[in-house]
Amino acid sequence: MNKTFNLLFFIKKNKIRTNGTAPIYLRITIDCKAAEIAAKRYIDPKKWDNKAQKALGNSQEAKTLNSYLKTLEQQVYDFHFLMLKEEVVVTAESLKSKLLGTDIEQRMLIPIFQEHNDKVKALVGQDFVPGTLERYKTSLKHTQEFIIWKYKVSDIERL
Repeated sequence: MNKTFNLLFFIKKNKIRTNGTAPIYLRITIDCKAAEIAAKRYIDPKKWDNKAQKALGNSQEAKTLNSYLKTLEQQVYDFHFLMLKEEVVVTAESLKSKLLGTDIEQRMLIPIFQEHNDKVKALVGQDFVPGTLERYKTSLKHTQEFIIWKYKVSDIERL
């Protein structure tokens, strides 16, 4: 379960375009790890409220932009909820990938380790001796026990 989850809209003043507008970004922070997404919208920095994280004023332009940002924010919350419901490990990067549609299949450590052991098992008698396979099985067992002891979960995401 995630300890922290935060969203922040901000403008990048160091990327101001020639027309004087700056890009708006969304920072997703989960458990002190952040990922940034370009909102694909631009605003004059004088018309941006950092505290409220939205455009200033009641103009149609400001209302449209703020509505778009609220929609983007809601999409993040929806994907976060779906990932939690599917019991997927949620990180800032995985949430960003899901939002951008570039999410890749998450690989967990234990299935990767087990796949390795299965390959070694197929090669026992050719490239490996039975004792090597037993040591790999023992190593997998100790790794599983360590993950449970240290992180209080049954598996961790591959880094």
